[in-house]
Amino acid sequence: MREKKTLFNYINAFIFIIFAFLIFVPLWKVLVDSVDLKTAYGMRLWPAEFGWDGYASVFRNPTLSRPLLVSVFTTIVGTAVALTLCTMGAYVLIQWNMPGRTFFANMLLFTMIFNGGMIPTFLVLKSLHLTNTLWVVILFPALNVYNLVLMRNFFEGIPASLFESAELDGCSPMQTFLRIVLPMSKAALASIGLMFAVTYWNDYTHYKLYITDSKLYNFQMKLRSIVMGSDLPSAQGNANENTVSNAAIIVIIIPFMILYPFLQKYFVKGVNIGAVKE
Repeated sequence: MREKKTLFNYINAFIFIIFAFLIFVPLWKVLVDSVDLKTAYGMRLWPAEFGWDGYASVFRNPTLSRPLLVSVFTTIVGTAVALTLCTMGAYVLIQWNMPGRTFFANMLLFTMIFNGGMIPTFLVLKSLHLTNTLWVVILFPALNVYNLVLMRNFFEGIPASLFESAELDGCSPMQTFLRIVLPMSKAALASIGLMFAVTYWNDYTHYKLYITDSKLYNFQMKLRSIVMGSDLPSAQGNANENTVSNAAIIVIIIPFMILYPFLQKYFVKGVNIGAVKE
């Protein structure tokens, strides 16, 4: 039996359409300007002179291509390192017989509320010779206690009987982790991996605080300079600076717009895993 539509449903749909329109229009303008070889002021529904020279400038211009490669490198390597630390740390925290497990868990939770502050953190990283290296922007976001706690909750949802069966079959803790825990946590790995990847791709703060060498800047740092007008990119071909600037914005947005639909089912499932305890 079909549910009868109420006034609330129509109002809800109307509000949703308004919000979708407000989000879509700016994106459409940026997309049109990124392939319009004529400088545009105001809103255009279609490019006056279509061309891909703006994107060619992004990928061929060293001042833009190098930051883009830095973003790609730190996102891939950082996500891999972060997932490794997160999954192994969470697996350790579900070892109920481990001495001091509660103490270590509480110490990790303590860092979610209190930290040493910006200046002490900078001094510690500097003493470790991590500043002005890509390792500081890879390792710092990787140590995320919130995601570690989420992963621990995912692992706790795995039936204890599977761990007992693996132990009876002679599996070591690491073999149990690799052969049972990880294969059963694909949804968790996809959802938390997506969170880490978005964090690394959109990272701006850590580059601003801990890196002064412009050669190590990522695409977000370069994009801010472009938007603020302090470092306008040189256009190639028939493109103009406005076209290149909008093409750069699309390049930074498009990867996760393409990636998210493929990971959406894992992301939704992963958010719900461990939410309800029986």
